[in-house]
Amino acid sequence: MVHLRRVLLLSALMTVCMGIPVVYAQDAPKEELSGFDLRVKNWGLECRQKIIAQFELLLTSGKLTTGQLFDTFYIPVPNSDPPRYSTQYDKLSDEVVQNILDEYLAKSNRLVYVVIVDRNGYLPTHNTKFQQPLTGDSAEDLKNNRAKRIFNDRTGIAAAKNKKPYLLQSYARDTGEKMHDLSVPIFIQGRHWGAVRIGYK
Repeated sequence: MVHLRRVLLLSALMTVCMGIPVVYAQDAPKEELSGFDLRVKNWGLECRQKIIAQFELLLTSGKLTTGQLFDTFYIPVPNSDPPRYSTQYDKLSDEVVQNILDEYLAKSNRLVYVVIVDRNGYLPTHNTKFQQPLTGDSAEDLKNNRAKRIFNDRTGIAAAKNKKPYLLQSYARDTGEKMHDLSVPIFIQGRHWGAVRIGYK
């Protein structure tokens, strides 16, 4: 125990005095994924970085405030079934995020969706194919317009609130499809915003 304390103290002094980063073995992430799961996780990480960059650009340009980006006052969209909501940032998200989401959806025909959700499961922007104009027909809109909904089912809320490097779950979509859902958390300016979610077969 005394020896361990000395090692930790020496490491800390090296970090402070020489700027040497210290990584302890027990803190190193264990890679448990392989094959297509690993590819999906890597796409999720790449996608997340591009999305964070776009949000931070909006913040630094003054087009968006931190308060607006973390807005959880969901305004109901009239006559929408299932219920949909707008926020102070969802239209800007449509402008800067949708192309990124579509880019990653095109990576493989096994991918079903690539989306972002806030920490409550609110999904401001979906892939273009799932953000078609509302028709008023609930069955059609359920399939073709899945944006601006709050996905707080068990899988959705777990993905939204997860702060670990990634979360892989089985997902039974409300359209009857069964698939995998891999999510990676999004942090904006050090605060947990939500997640990138990727659904695939």
